[in-house]
Amino acid sequence: MAFVRCAFASIALSLVACALMATVHAQTLTGSTLVTALRRGGYVIVMRHASSPRDAPDASTANRDNTSRERQLDAEGRASSTAMGESLRRLMIPVGEVFTSPTYRARETVRLLGVGMPTSVDELGDGGRSMQNATDAQSAWLQKIVRRVPTGNSLVVTHMPNIARAFPDITNVSDGESLVFRPDGRGGTVLASRVKIEQWAELH
Repeated sequence: MAFVRCAFASIALSLVACALMATVHAQTLTGSTLVTALRRGGYVIVMRHASSPRDAPDASTANRDNTSRERQLDAEGRASSTAMGESLRRLMIPVGEVFTSPTYRARETVRLLGVGMPTSVDELGDGGRSMQNATDAQSAWLQKIVRRVPTGNSLVVTHMPNIARAFPDITNVSDGESLVFRPDGRGGTVLASRVKIEQWAELH
């Protein structure tokens, strides 16, 4: 009996995972249609942090508040994050909950976006290093949040390994790129759009 229960549980989890992965390529929203949808709310925006050099800064180049000398955004990352935040406000796209990796570069991205007070989530982090692979727990957290219908729109800022592990069918995510998911309220989700960080300024 225990074996049967485990088998059914395994099948159920597999079906959920398959349902999630089966919908990730259904990109349907672009341009003004995307803006209109986001104004209505109900989407989860999963964003890779903005452009950041691979090496940590030294004493002469570290931001004043980067006391632990973590990787930080470069000039392109700072400018593109600021421009994206300005675009979200210009387009009147509401952002409710904001979740971020604890890393400095992710928190700097959120700060420059200027979209609200973020909640730091360990599962969105990089384990204190620039990791190559995310864990099952990190993958599960992202998969769960994109299936939850938010008030307004939720924003999640994380790292490429986390995105790759949670959504293996989604590839070539650029620095600062956003994956716009539409939860269906029944435990499923659809990848409705992909928006590179520089494309927000082109929307109207």
